[in-house]
Amino acid sequence: MIKLVVFDLDNVIIDAEAIDEIGKLAGVEEEVMEITEKAMQGDIDFETSIKERVQLLKGTSVEEIKSVAEKLPLMEGAEETIKALKEKGYRVAVISGSFDLVAEPLKDKLGLDYLFCNRLHEEDGVLTGEVSGPLVENSKYDVLCSILEEEGITHKECVAVGDGANDISMIEAVRLGIAFNAKPALKKKADAVVEKKDLREILPIIEKAVESDDKLKELSYDEVMDLKNEYEEKLSSIASERDELNEKAREMKERRDELNSKLRETLNMAVELRDKRNEINAQVEENKKLRDQINQEIRKLEWSSGGRDRIKIENEIKRIDKIIETRVLDINKENELVKTANELRKKLMKIQEDQEVREKAMELKKKSEEYHEKVVSLSEEAQEYHEKMLEYFKKTDEIRKEADEAHEKFLEFRRMASEKHEEFKSTLGEIKQINERINALRSRSRNVKRRADREKNLEEKEKAKEIYEKFKEGKKLSKEELLLLQKHRIV
Repeated sequence: MIKLVVFDLDNVIIDAEAIDEIGKLAGVEEEVMEITEKAMQGDIDFETSIKERVQLLKGTSVEEIKSVAEKLPLMEGAEETIKALKEKGYRVAVISGSFDLVAEPLKDKLGLDYLFCNRLHEEDGVLTGEVSGPLVENSKYDVLCSILEEEGITHKECVAVGDGANDISMIEAVRLGIAFNAKPALKKKADAVVEKKDLREILPIIEKAVESDDKLKELSYDEVMDLKNEYEEKLSSIASERDELNEKAREMKERRDELNSKLRETLNMAVELRDKRNEINAQVEENKKLRDQINQEIRKLEWSSGGRDRIKIENEIKRIDKIIETRVLDINKENELVKTANELRKKLMKIQEDQEVREKAMELKKKSEEYHEKVVSLSEEAQEYHEKMLEYFKKTDEIRKEADEAHEKFLEFRRMASEKHEEFKSTLGEIKQINERINALRSRSRNVKRRADREKNLEEKEKAKEIYEKFKEGKKLSKEELLLLQKHRIV
């Protein structure tokens, strides 16, 4: 049965990484966090990481550290969880590479039975950059063993809860190892995984383990063997389902990657078409500009070289003629208007356009028409590229939608596979406990048999002595009686 529950401190009992918070005081937060992450992932050993980080904290005020420690929040459900465990009669311990300034105030507050942590060295109220303690050179497993020895219990009567690579040594050794919001390196080793940041989530896991142990104790050897076969079949089924889900996840990942590759190609084509359209539109604008410039020159030529006066006179003649045609005038007024119109016609005849200017204007008109044709032609070409571009952008939206759907399915299959793997690990843990129970029952059976054999041997020996006494008195012995005397070396 479970008798001891051991916790890590940072990110398990408290909802923070204490050394990172202290690092903010020293102005070395980034450097400390980087080393912390490497240690939690198992990329560097804990002793090296703790010494390097503490050295960075040299000169930090102890009072300021205490002030920060007081403000560090407990993990949600921490107090209720420890209280519940204590009420069930479990001993509760914290084994942490964190520091006395942070951890010690929690021992009385939470009612911990054991607290092991490291000590920050100080001088004149500031840190010296040195650290010592049971978790500097030794592992958490070593400290756990010392508690078990003092309590007189075994690893199989213990639960451990942690979140980082430095918890692996104790997680692997105990009856039930729980990874709490843990790094991947620890999740792989744990018997159970809790992702929610609520420490109360571990209580049903422990309860289930206890119930399983109690159930095993009530079963006979044959019943335990039947249960083992049942769990092994279940394990095989879970493994098959997990592998199938992993295969589906792999297929969805490949599908997603193929679609993303196709998406990039289609998007590149759409961008190329857009660039080509923009390039042609730039040519359209350039030809428009040249056409408009030429038209401006034509207008200037027409207004110079008498062209402007000629137009005015023509317009005035048209106006007078219209008056004469449409209005009823007295003879004098009509004669006056006719006379004016004739004079204007004479004046118009005197106006002569410059032939050279006229020819130049005609050439410019021809160029203007050429530029206009280019504008029309290029605009049509640009429109074709624009329509093709829209088609490809539409395709990118469709492909992106398919890729997103494939990615969602990939994540879902991977999540389901992960859940199956946790179920696989849990079932494997049950089989492990069943095997231990089988070994215990076999050991007990062997002990019973040995005891029965000893008792039988003593009975036979006493009987052999009686037979020997009768033999000395002249009794004739049977073959079985002689064999019994020889077995116990009476004769």
